[in-house]
Amino acid sequence: MELRHLQALTAISDHGTFSAAADHLGTVQSNVSAHVARLERELNAPMVDRSDGRLTEEGTVVVARARRILAELDALRADVAACKDEVTGTVRVGIIGTTARWLVPRLMDAVLQRHPKLRLVIVEGTTTGLEPQLAAGQLDLAVLNLPVSGRDLVTRALFEEDLMLVVPEGHAMATQGRPLVLEDLADMELLLPVPGTAFRDELDAATRPLGITLLPAAEIDGLRLIASLTFEGYGPAILPATAIPGFLREQFQPVPVDGLPRRRVGVAQRSRGLPSAPTRALLELLQVVVALPEGRPQGLHVPG
Repeated sequence: MELRHLQALTAISDHGTFSAAADHLGTVQSNVSAHVARLERELNAPMVDRSDGRLTEEGTVVVARARRILAELDALRADVAACKDEVTGTVRVGIIGTTARWLVPRLMDAVLQRHPKLRLVIVEGTTTGLEPQLAAGQLDLAVLNLPVSGRDLVTRALFEEDLMLVVPEGHAMATQGRPLVLEDLADMELLLPVPGTAFRDELDAATRPLGITLLPAAEIDGLRLIASLTFEGYGPAILPATAIPGFLREQFQPVPVDGLPRRRVGVAQRSRGLPSAPTRALLELLQVVVALPEGRPQGLHVPG
């Protein structure tokens, strides 16, 4: 078994067809077919269903292992380069959407200044979407809502963030003349996260003891999409303090609600295997960038 055999099968998984995999690898389709056939003979199992081009069950298992092997090879090269005091290589990091808006520009500036040969691949997504990609080795790090459910992942806290009721300017909830409490939300239809997500679980944990069940106008997986729908006029939502971009601050108002928990955000990585030198460097930079007070969005609280 050779690395190029695993690379060919992984490219088919990523790009969908033998020809697309060949284009990605800079070779011809016949070479990709030969590599996969060699792998199938050695493992005595079909890797790709030729009728529809999809991976077989055996092929899916092999790709999951192959990703880890190829990632370790990349990490090996990066670690050797780091021995020469040069952090070089690629780090694939997933970031939840509402955090990515303000964190990614700061992170890119820091990488350019401190590790100019470090290449970032940034994937925006939801916690429920990014977590399995991290566990499968498609990402090196992920900035997620805490807690995470994956047993093969370890996390460390980055910051906590105030949660607010976000309504249009002039909305009745913004003109109460008194601080809002959770009971004020009891009869209000909201755009809510889907049940089972970390954010929804925290909201339900805060309201359930009071006998309050939040009323969904719709349930959506992804805070950035919820925020976008709120700004399009589809209804108020409970959102992190950083969810309102600056150019919309005059049109939408974040209203504090006593009793809302803070959203907890952390960085996760796989518990098995040694992170590469570029991954370790980016992990350190993440904590530095979040801790910088200059330009930090309001409503963020960084552990001391």
